[in-house]
Amino acid sequence: MTVFAHSLEDNPKSRWETMEEHERRVAAFARRFLRRIEPTLEPWGNLLGGWHDLGKYSAKFQGKLEGDRVQIDHAAPGAVLAAKLGNAAYPIAFAIAGHHTGLANLADDGIPYGVSRKSLQQRLRQNLSTLEEILSSVPESLQRLSLPALPAWFTASEDKNAFKRSLALFTRMLFSALVDADRLATAEFYALAEGKQPEQQTLRYDSIAVLSDRLDAFVDRLTVEAAELQPSAVNRLREEILRWCREASLEKPGFFSLTAPTGGGKTLAAMSGALRHAARWGLDRVIVIIPFTSIIEQNAKRYREALGVDGLLDTRNVLEHHSSIDEQAAEERDSEVELKRRLAAENWDAPIVVSTSVQFFESLFSDHPSRCRKLHRIAKSVIILDEVQTLPPALLAPILGALKELAEHYGCTVILSTATPPALAAREGCPWGLNGIRPIIEDAVALAASPAARRVGVSWRVEQVTEYDELAGELSKHRQVLVVVHRRKDARLLAEMLPDEGRFHLSALMCPAHRIDVLGRIEKAVKNGRVCRVVSTQLIEAGVDLDLPVVYRALAGVDSLVQAAGRCDREGKRSEAAGAPAGQFVIYRAPTPPPSGTLRRALATTETLLGYSGSKLLSAGLDLFNPEHCDLFFRELYGKEDLDARGIEPQTAALNFANVGILFRMIEDGWSRPLVVPWGEGRERIDAFLKEPCRQTIRALQPFIVQLSKSHLEQFDAAGVVELWEGMNLYLPTPLFGNRYSDEFGVVVDPDMPVDPEVYVV
Repeated sequence: MTVFAHSLEDNPKSRWETMEEHERRVAAFARRFLRRIEPTLEPWGNLLGGWHDLGKYSAKFQGKLEGDRVQIDHAAPGAVLAAKLGNAAYPIAFAIAGHHTGLANLADDGIPYGVSRKSLQQRLRQNLSTLEEILSSVPESLQRLSLPALPAWFTASEDKNAFKRSLALFTRMLFSALVDADRLATAEFYALAEGKQPEQQTLRYDSIAVLSDRLDAFVDRLTVEAAELQPSAVNRLREEILRWCREASLEKPGFFSLTAPTGGGKTLAAMSGALRHAARWGLDRVIVIIPFTSIIEQNAKRYREALGVDGLLDTRNVLEHHSSIDEQAAEERDSEVELKRRLAAENWDAPIVVSTSVQFFESLFSDHPSRCRKLHRIAKSVIILDEVQTLPPALLAPILGALKELAEHYGCTVILSTATPPALAAREGCPWGLNGIRPIIEDAVALAASPAARRVGVSWRVEQVTEYDELAGELSKHRQVLVVVHRRKDARLLAEMLPDEGRFHLSALMCPAHRIDVLGRIEKAVKNGRVCRVVSTQLIEAGVDLDLPVVYRALAGVDSLVQAAGRCDREGKRSEAAGAPAGQFVIYRAPTPPPSGTLRRALATTETLLGYSGSKLLSAGLDLFNPEHCDLFFRELYGKEDLDARGIEPQTAALNFANVGILFRMIEDGWSRPLVVPWGEGRERIDAFLKEPCRQTIRALQPFIVQLSKSHLEQFDAAGVVELWEGMNLYLPTPLFGNRYSDEFGVVVDPDMPVDPEVYVV
């Protein structure tokens, strides 16, 4: 009797996919994925492919293919067969059981964390009889498959915690390989049945070596042009950083640190070194992880320019993957390019990936098939962690544990890139730290002290509070100036005190599309020498490429202060002309504190360091641009934090994957909810969504979403100006929303704001 895996509607069974064909396809993909990671892992692919759909051998499932309306767990019987081989087979059992529904907890039902999915042990018990019923129908060749030995690093480990962490990531890698293999194999069957080429097979990329040569040619051309047309100390500094990155590419894979001043050209220098390193050591891709969506598009565009041919952007080799992509606009520009981007984003099948910290790390700790599908592609990659100092302290222990696994067992190189190096190296009393970090720049302290890096003079005005009316008066005297405040409310309050001419406001009360528009206008104003006074929350500190002569920053953590200073005389032209640091960086004490949590503790840590001035630790006082002082800041800060505040490590050790998936969140979003605002094209996209709610129209709303506090949304809801779409946890404006979104300030959250009378006019 022929057993089938997939049917074809209105087609004879002779065209259906048999179980043998499907198992062969999935096993072939899985073997290839695992062999790429480590040749000894290849046999695990046979078990994944052969056992993942054993439940389809049941008469019930075959009846389902013919139209019977029955529910059957066709994944669990294969997990039962795997579990019979002992504890060492649990990674296979987890992967098979979860390849449609997601990774489960081992035993805990997860009720305290809101997990509704059955635990693995529950499903094994419930499907034991199913396996016994179908076993006679399962080919002997499948039943005889044996369990391969665990990778050598398991037997070499004497640390129980490290062993469990290794087991958890190994399980996720098997899970990832199976999910990707199953989806690719299924898509291949249906495409071939329609006489088409499978979509994923249409993706074509250049080799790492070709991309490396192409990028180097671009960077070298820029370097020569800068030396001839714009010779400056900053450009010479960038040349040195580029040379160091290229020299470091010759070293064996592992951990590297790239500590260089803001404006030092790390974006292209790190990519040049990373591509060379990948080409030399046979790594498959470079993954750039950026913490903020505000600069990810800027960096991805820079890579596309550098890798382009004949002046055209490279739209094939650079995959941009994050939640803020305007898919509708991308599709309108080039639907074919956008289709290929979405395909590549499903499993990161591209030589260069640019993504966010949220996407990268939440995938590493996810229990969801779609998010985990890409994980096996991370193995044997160069991972550039840009602005690494932004890693959340509350998740630092599990994050560093995962990075250790990737570097030690999955062939990854990790580059820790920053101007303010966090204290991530292992040391006495710091078991979570990383071992063997090699500095790309041997003497980062000397580099930071060079004239090219010292472009800013710092004024500390922190003895007393500077009120906003006084600050506004000072700012009004500057033709071009940036001031960074702690809170959204502060940003609007201060901006309203400034003259209208050349006034710009930036905060997260503005939707992403609005912020991008304003940043573009700021850049033009600065470039053309027009009046430009910018009031912003810290979102502007995330690598935004602005160059202003004067910057004010509310006293905060050392890392935030350095990032703000990086917007001041960024190109160093003023300093070179003056023969001394010409950027003015003023640190003032704000009338309000930063938001509670890490930002407030970071401020307290800076104050602690200021108190050390004149002591043995900081004899000459706190120097923001000295990497050793940054290291001291982070040591102090991490000492005040619980580096596994959400208990990820014990849940990982217990193999409670579903719990970990809920607990691991890079952004704590319990206080806010998304509101779609009618700015720009936002109104048209809201109307399109209301007319036809679907994935396409939902994704089109992303550039017009503001995360607003639940309390403000409750007030809006009570006033009838927004409505909640329950199934999507999404708020939309009603006709009464009126003028509650300002072209300058974004969402107006004043609860006493009257309703615009015009909304009542028919």
